[in-house]
Amino acid sequence: MPGGRLTQQERQQIALGLADGLAYAEIARRLDRPTSTITREVMRNGGPTAYRADLAHRATERRTHRRKAAPREPDTAPQAHGRDAEAVREFEETLTTVFMQSGMPKMMARVHACLCTTDSGSLTASELVQRLQVSPASISKAITFLDGQGLIRRERDERRRERYVVDDDIWYQAMMASARSTAHVVQTARQGVGILGPGTPAAARLENIARFLDFVSESIARAADQAREVLHTKPGAAPDDSAEPDADHG
Repeated sequence: MPGGRLTQQERQQIALGLADGLAYAEIARRLDRPTSTITREVMRNGGPTAYRADLAHRATERRTHRRKAAPREPDTAPQAHGRDAEAVREFEETLTTVFMQSGMPKMMARVHACLCTTDSGSLTASELVQRLQVSPASISKAITFLDGQGLIRRERDERRRERYVVDDDIWYQAMMASARSTAHVVQTARQGVGILGPGTPAAARLENIARFLDFVSESIARAADQAREVLHTKPGAAPDDSAEPDADHG
């Protein structure tokens, strides 16, 4: 599988593939590239409907030039535990792209990915500004969004600085919030059934939507409750390891 940066010819093939309605995985297969490479390339250059090969290529050249002309401070945190700093940076970009595909705006996705890939799981606004090289206003806006979605929580450290935290329970709370939001759609759809008249095509459509989403939201809430302990499992331990002692390993 080829490595290195995408060439201009490859970007042109990506643009043609998008125009033909091909999935990222199919474009990646034709270029013999990882799907994540194609996904990241498209999402950071306008998305599938606005991607242009020539503009994407020039944007990449500008980013490369900026890095060479004004290199960032060494990323000391990603190098902990023997990590490859460049590999961590590439992974953060991939995770950001995945968050964007789920509907999260770009800056919010960058902040969330940054928090998720820190060992502490928490950073201050100034630390986020330094790591992401963006303005404090951008960080503030992203934090407000993530807080509203239940994807982070706020706390004060010993120096009274506000820290933004992604802890073990955040994803559970976010899933439960999603389930509650879906349940609200169910309630509203069923109100529409009465207004549009039971038995009419529109009402039947809304009732089917309500039944489907009702099942989905209940399933999400039930699965989240059942799997919650996984979020607190220590690395290297299976969720059921605490059920019985290791009596057979003597």
